[in-house]
Amino acid sequence: MRRQIINQIEQLIETQMEHQLRTPNISDHPCFNGAAHGKKGRLHLPISPACNIQCRFCRRACNSKELRPGVAKGILPIEEAVDIVGKALELCPEITVVGIAGPGDALASFHAIEAFRQVHKAYPHLIKCLSTNGLALPGKTDLLYDLGVRTVTVTVNAVDPWSASKVVSHILWEGKVYRGEEAGRILLAHQLRGIQQASQRGIMVKVNTVLIPTINDHCIGDIARTVKQAGATVHNIIPLIPQHELKDIPAPTCEQINKARSDGEIYLKQFRHCQHCRADACGIIGQEELSAELYGGRRMETFSHG
Repeated sequence: MRRQIINQIEQLIETQMEHQLRTPNISDHPCFNGAAHGKKGRLHLPISPACNIQCRFCRRACNSKELRPGVAKGILPIEEAVDIVGKALELCPEITVVGIAGPGDALASFHAIEAFRQVHKAYPHLIKCLSTNGLALPGKTDLLYDLGVRTVTVTVNAVDPWSASKVVSHILWEGKVYRGEEAGRILLAHQLRGIQQASQRGIMVKVNTVLIPTINDHCIGDIARTVKQAGATVHNIIPLIPQHELKDIPAPTCEQINKARSDGEIYLKQFRHCQHCRADACGIIGQEELSAELYGGRRMETFSHG
């Protein structure tokens, strides 16, 4: 009887240790923790082919040259996701995060969900991270958690309908196109509900805000306060890359970026290390970029512009 009890205790300890080894450490996420920046690596799987909103500054593209979000060499077939993770770890053993951040929106199609399902089964110890505009986030947080997703980034560029209408030209929701302030109201309601649900489920939420002079530079504090109330814990202000419909708006100056971060920091911790990563980025941020070596020679598909 005593031996049986000892065996049970040993099995319990072994199970707990195995669980700890298989449980991701969020502090190892270089896009959520500045201390991990430059030390830990990340891999972006360019799985998502379509988007459900059109931001006025966004021009998605398939190429190997531009260093910005919304760009990848092409769309990776879902069935190749696990293989790519394995090869990425061979190239960069410091990778701790597998993220899906485009080139379209990660929740505008089923691709990211299925890829996470396969990758989490094969690599449960890696942090799973999803980036989204938040329109389709409500109602999916339980599923994401079950698939190993522990960090979510939601891009929130405005918390008032007027500013939202200047940032987003239209959204596509339940088969209908919405424009103007109506689109902004729907998008914001979904973003805040999704942030709240994710936070309550135990998923850490970072909010990205693209700083756009003359459009949302006056309301960064309002954005930070609003998303904090919804459950976000980190705020990342990204300077506008002038392009598409906003090509004539100059990028914010260092002074404008610093002021925006100061306004946001009143309410939320500011992440200050973002590098405008591509949707197929691989490696340690600020060091060697391995995406060309990782994806070179692979069959890559094109994507729908939504």
